[in-house]
Amino acid sequence: MWNRQSLKRNARVLLKANYLKVVVVGLILSFLIGSGYNSARGAAKSNDVDIDATDLFSWNLTLIVAMLIGIAGVIAIALLFNVVLNIFLWNPLEVGCRKVFVDCRYGNAEWSDILYAFKNGYGHIGAVMFMKDLFTFLWTLLFIIPGIIKGYEYMMIPYLLAENPDMSRQDAFAESKRMMDGNKMDAFVLDLSFIGWFILGAITFNIVNILYTTPYMELAHAELYHTLKNQNK
Repeated sequence: MWNRQSLKRNARVLLKANYLKVVVVGLILSFLIGSGYNSARGAAKSNDVDIDATDLFSWNLTLIVAMLIGIAGVIAIALLFNVVLNIFLWNPLEVGCRKVFVDCRYGNAEWSDILYAFKNGYGHIGAVMFMKDLFTFLWTLLFIIPGIIKGYEYMMIPYLLAENPDMSRQDAFAESKRMMDGNKMDAFVLDLSFIGWFILGAITFNIVNILYTTPYMELAHAELYHTLKNQNK
């Protein structure tokens, strides 16, 4: 049985030994995780239309319908572009970043690991990661709590792909579910234990998060992966 104190202690040791590398990779990973949400949100914002209610009824109905179709088309194209970008760029890069954190335990983490997925199962990794995000999103539509639970159930998928790039989608989902069975709440509490650091980061204009909190938490997640992987052998 694992405990968060030992994971965080190991993470601090690895952080000290790989400081510059994990800080840079943590910064990249933070950007990648936020990019999908921000790009979709930006696409929606860029197509907002400010129409005065009193003028709306004076417009030709055909023009209004054409305008709405045009807006819907632009949004659909933007969302499609975002999906393609996630599959072929963001998702492979995210798995590569996770591999850097995983390999810190072995002492052989390399800068080139960031591009690992582009050389090993490139399209397959992007597709599996996309399905992970899609399923999490669909569960979130039901309600926030099921989405959070599924997010933790799928938590190990990028780490599994980082070490097993040819693992099928079914196997990756099943193995992550098996590894996280009985560990989701403890993993949630592990994340909650970093709240104080993130608050400090917010006070320091995100400087502490970049230089310490994010790489520290990502290494703790990688340690959790190693622990659960060994427990489930």
